[in-house]
Amino acid sequence: MKVAVGQFASSADKTSNIERISALTLEAVKAGARLVVFPEGAMHTFGALTDDLAPAAEPLDGRFVDNLTRLTDRLGVTVVAGMFEAIPDDHRIYNTAVVVAPRDGLVARHRKRYLYDAFSEKESDRMVAGSDDLPIVEIDGFMTAVAICYELRFPAFIQDAADRGAELLALPAAWVAGPLKEDHWLVTVRSRAIENTMYVAAAAMTGVGYCARSMVVDPLGVVLSGLAEAEGVTIAEISKERLAQASAKLPLVAQRRVPSPVEK
Repeated sequence: MKVAVGQFASSADKTSNIERISALTLEAVKAGARLVVFPEGAMHTFGALTDDLAPAAEPLDGRFVDNLTRLTDRLGVTVVAGMFEAIPDDHRIYNTAVVVAPRDGLVARHRKRYLYDAFSEKESDRMVAGSDDLPIVEIDGFMTAVAICYELRFPAFIQDAADRGAELLALPAAWVAGPLKEDHWLVTVRSRAIENTMYVAAAAMTGVGYCARSMVVDPLGVVLSGLAEAEGVTIAEISKERLAQASAKLPLVAQRRVPSPVEK
């Protein structure tokens, strides 16, 4: 299966954002992609730390998901993208990633469980943490888990998905720039792939304040395809054969065990 990651800088203009998603998805499909992953906040920019995101947020049956449904039906491709999900009677929102598939529409959603309360930012001022484990959906025969940005820094959270059978991690992100932050991004994306012998399709936000560097990484940590800072898509082919080879060489998932009380 060919997997693509789309990288762009979202704005406060939701119509413009969906148009950009549509154009990049079409580009990916023309190159043979069956799955396209877009950044966290693809629906609407995060804006300044003090910006109220509630007016921009939508329900899961709102305009953004409806547009993605029409797009996936028209192009016959599955799309993963980040949105801000409205919470009735709350000034805060969920930071959500949706999986939209042709003919089936919305097949999964993940509400960010580990909020970015770090590096002098506090996402929990504007967002409510989700409570579920990472969802896993089958996409063209590949069991695909969905996580969001900062959750990449919690290895056990990702490992749980691999232990439940995930072979590919779709990761919408808006990795904030800063001292060492690009290094952290590069290291953690590849680390999660290696320690779980899974593919990682990491779609990052570009533009002012973000690290960009979207990439597709194979189960042994090799960057198969990637972008620098420019908007665009990058595509890589993933295979069951490579997954089997990686697991045979490095059987980490099979060897993992629950620590004993003494080890804890």
